[in-house]
Amino acid sequence: MKFQVKYRDGASRIGEIHIESDIITTPNILFIESNRIKAPSFSDIILSSIKKNHSKPYIYFNDDLLKINSDFYFDIKDKELKNVYVQNLEITEKEKNNSIFAVKYALQIFEKTHNFSYFITKARENIGYQKPLYIPSIANPINISLLCYLGLDFFDSTAAIIAARNNILFFSHGLFKKDELFELCCNCYSCAKITKKPSEMNFKEILNHNYFSIYNEIKIVRNAIRNGTLRELVENRVKASPNLSSILRILDQDYFKFFENRAPINRNNILISTTKDSLFRPEIKRFQERLINRYIKPKSAKILVLLPCSAKKPYSFSKSHKLFLERINNSKNPSIFHEMIVTSPLGLVPRELELIYPASSYDISVTGYWDNDEKFMIRNLLKLYLNQNNYDKVIIHLPKTMQEFITDLFKKPRVSCINTPTSKESLNELSKILSNEIDGYEIVNSKIRQYENVLSIASYQFGKEIAEKLMENTEIKGKYPFHKIIQNNKQLGMITKDRGFISLTIDGAKKIFKSSNYWVEISDDFVLKGSVFAPGVINADKSIRIGDEVVVQKKKQLCGVGVAMMNGAEMKESNFGEAIKIRHLA
Repeated sequence: MKFQVKYRDGASRIGEIHIESDIITTPNILFIESNRIKAPSFSDIILSSIKKNHSKPYIYFNDDLLKINSDFYFDIKDKELKNVYVQNLEITEKEKNNSIFAVKYALQIFEKTHNFSYFITKARENIGYQKPLYIPSIANPINISLLCYLGLDFFDSTAAIIAARNNILFFSHGLFKKDELFELCCNCYSCAKITKKPSEMNFKEILNHNYFSIYNEIKIVRNAIRNGTLRELVENRVKASPNLSSILRILDQDYFKFFENRAPINRNNILISTTKDSLFRPEIKRFQERLINRYIKPKSAKILVLLPCSAKKPYSFSKSHKLFLERINNSKNPSIFHEMIVTSPLGLVPRELELIYPASSYDISVTGYWDNDEKFMIRNLLKLYLNQNNYDKVIIHLPKTMQEFITDLFKKPRVSCINTPTSKESLNELSKILSNEIDGYEIVNSKIRQYENVLSIASYQFGKEIAEKLMENTEIKGKYPFHKIIQNNKQLGMITKDRGFISLTIDGAKKIFKSSNYWVEISDDFVLKGSVFAPGVINADKSIRIGDEVVVQKKKQLCGVGVAMMNGAEMKESNFGEAIKIRHLA
């Protein structure tokens, strides 16, 4: 048996498990088959107690079928799926070589939200990235997305059978007893044939519906993983269950590092923020942490200008921000101003970081009202930011609903928004205040400010030490957003609109080659031509995230630079897959 991860979305993944000549896509459902219960015709893989020539890949277990209780526990034997180990938190290296890990007492653990959150994250960390993890007995359409979000790969049809015995039908928006349904709100291949009332459905009819429901949901989840939108699906599904909502909040609050390690730093899709849970997404919290702990503000920026967000991203491409930028650029000293966008769910976005995910690609519901969680988040972030970064003056060009909860954080701020930020009156007031506040300051050279903006991006991307090393004795050429970092007529890197990050050349990699972060060491016998695959990686910096710029070394010599396709820990551990997409060879 061989298991390979093909696509990742945070801790979740789509994989392929090879069983002889068959290839099974994960995550997937193990449909149970016995003398009494048959697996559905559409099943991809069967969990069977019957030794026979199955027409589909199957896993055989030698126990009485379905001791349906919280102690559902077995060892799987037969075919190539051998020695499946029932997971606990003490895992030896020998046990890690087994094919699949299964969770014992899953139903009992699942009922206790804190225990479940701890157990599953700890189990995944202990068994590593490359082993499939199976949780029996609990899968239904409203929890499968959350379970996959945690990094689980296999489920079974136990819960569907139990529910059918109890006259409960599965739907993605909840679980309902047949007597609670006035009409059958499903048109699956089984339900489409039913003309009677839901209350008259028998066990077999309900079971077939439940089978379809969990199988359909697993395909929805796989699509979401491929599209990088599983978190949005999870936030939608957990609303149907207080228990699931609790688990998600516990994961966000207590297991940020687990998910941040696995979250990519860049995505092509838009982050949809429609619930309070979105405030705590790992990529949003990471953006905020880097802003406070890594980011270097432009040194010559003496006056902070607070601006509202826009529906269109990046902000500077929107109509409203073009109006703001026009007023700022028409002032006599535009480079002395530092534009800071105040927004939910990110909190604060410096103008120079607007091209970086998730600032570049998010959408929120706009009502004009700010709830207490949003107010607390923005106020707290502003306090932390101002503790690290000093300004002589502050101009607040925000709607009154935002002025009300942030103005008291500043000493003598100038407020330029009279009614709406884009009204003629407000824009004229902004121009007037901008002109008045620059009195007494020397003109800041635009080239110097351009350099400082790129240094700010580099500090957010790499950290202060590497940023200063990379940017030392350089100049910036090119128009925004296509800024090039030049030293002695050699290009070290370039910022592009699609990523917002600095893409390094070999000359850029040479400057940061001996730094303590963002390096990958490959084996001496690995011939580097294109991509670096995981088997060729000897060691890697654990701070590397998917999408990071990394320098590749062999025998302590620089040999390439590219983009990480796995995080550092997975690169080191994995035996399959593309670890780095190489851009330039030394």
